[in-house]
Amino acid sequence: MKRLPVIPTIVVGLAIAIMIALGVWQLQRKAEKEKMIAQYAANITRPEIAFPSVPIDDALLFRKAVGRCLAPLGWRQRSGRDAAGGTGWRQIAQCRSGAEEPGMIVQLGLSPQPGGKPAWNGGTVRGYISHAPDDQPLILSLIGMARPKTLMLVAETPVGGLAANPVPDLSSVPNNHLAYAVQWFLFAGIAGIIYTIAVRRRMASPPPPSPSS
Repeated sequence: MKRLPVIPTIVVGLAIAIMIALGVWQLQRKAEKEKMIAQYAANITRPEIAFPSVPIDDALLFRKAVGRCLAPLGWRQRSGRDAAGGTGWRQIAQCRSGAEEPGMIVQLGLSPQPGGKPAWNGGTVRGYISHAPDDQPLILSLIGMARPKTLMLVAETPVGGLAANPVPDLSSVPNNHLAYAVQWFLFAGIAGIIYTIAVRRRMASPPPPSPSS
């Protein structure tokens, strides 16, 4: 009688255990994200604060804030939508905010065309706190290795003839952890089924003829 292959069984078993653990972790992340979204919803109605000058976690997302840009040091553009739902190019300034401060990032509005930069030399900006654009690969978020995102102040009043920024939108905060959990559990189940079928076929196949036969 053929024996169960030990090493392949151990490898597949470990892989399935890891996938199940990742699915459970995603379910935990789902509960955490739901609490965060509830906090963000409350932030929208809370009083205005000073834009944080030091790195901080995401607890202040969507909170009204005010900051002062002493001078824009550089500009970035990213595609996006304005307050009316139209498409455009987000005008994002990296600002100097003080001699001993790390600076701040401000989204001042949207332009209809890429290129150029707003005629703006800095000043006081009021708006709400959001995330600055991030180019990290999505896979890092799925496995929990993404770097903390940088906070950005989204201006409530556009400058230089730009279109208005969108208002705070909780739907922009993804909560796909249930879908990710289901995917990991499906992967684990499929791996188990495929390996079980392969082992049964191996066990049922006739042994090779002996050299003396």
